[in-house]
Amino acid sequence: MSAALDDVLTWFAGRGLEVVLIILGSVLLARFVAWTGNRITDRIDAKATGGDALVRSEAAKHRHSLTQVLTWAAIVLIYSISVFFVLERLGVPVTGLVAPATVLGVGLGFGAQRIVGDVLAGFFIITERQYGFGDVVSIQVVGGGDPAEGTVEDVTLRVTRVRSQNGEVITVPNGQIVKVVNLSRDWARAVVDVPVPTSVDVNRVNEILREVGRDAFRDPAMRPLLLDPPTVMGVESLGLDEVNVRVVARTLPGKQFEVGRDLRARIVRAFAGQGITVAPPPAQEAALVDGAGREGDA
Repeated sequence: MSAALDDVLTWFAGRGLEVVLIILGSVLLARFVAWTGNRITDRIDAKATGGDALVRSEAAKHRHSLTQVLTWAAIVLIYSISVFFVLERLGVPVTGLVAPATVLGVGLGFGAQRIVGDVLAGFFIITERQYGFGDVVSIQVVGGGDPAEGTVEDVTLRVTRVRSQNGEVITVPNGQIVKVVNLSRDWARAVVDVPVPTSVDVNRVNEILREVGRDAFRDPAMRPLLLDPPTVMGVESLGLDEVNVRVVARTLPGKQFEVGRDLRARIVRAFAGQGITVAPPPAQEAALVDGAGREGDA
């Protein structure tokens, strides 16, 4: 009994201690890599959003996503190497595992084709810079349904995580993505269609909208969001009782919604000051809205 105990203690003092040190070292090294990756991404975020920069540059988005992927790959590599070292210290012949590992790899390859597809798709998403951390995207997945819309919070080789406007986190496998609409690439456009009664002079409306655009461009709060003064495109569509006059504005990436809301508020105030009333919705649409409202109240 004492001899067996001595052998166990000797093993723990020798190879057992090496196994513990390998596991501890791999955990500490993985945590250090994760900490370094977080520091790098935090520094990228600070540079991208500090000072007068209101949105991230495309290079900052790509660097952030690339750092996340490299950190994840480094951690996987560290743990994989540590497993081989532990097996070697435990006396398991690593070379003898080559043939079973090959068979297992082939089996996993057939059974995990979707995972392999996700990783390959994630690789091309990152290398082609289709989108990155902080982008506002609309992702259509295989099978149709409602697209995943929101702000990209995480991009790995396997999945993309998007946070919706309601605060929900949507996880999309990269291999299931069939279409991506990037709403914050380089620049964006705010489009505002203004319904105007046909009884109002369109030329007068166009002049009011141009003045609204000039005022918005001169506003210190709005000027940093606009790349150039809003443009009045003219009549976009004709109806029996109204016409739609379109106003467009080029904005910084992701700021088109804020600019659109501000322009609508300015247009309403300008029309009220000139005694112009915005055309009401058609009778059919008004009935649908009223019926939906009564149904919701019920």
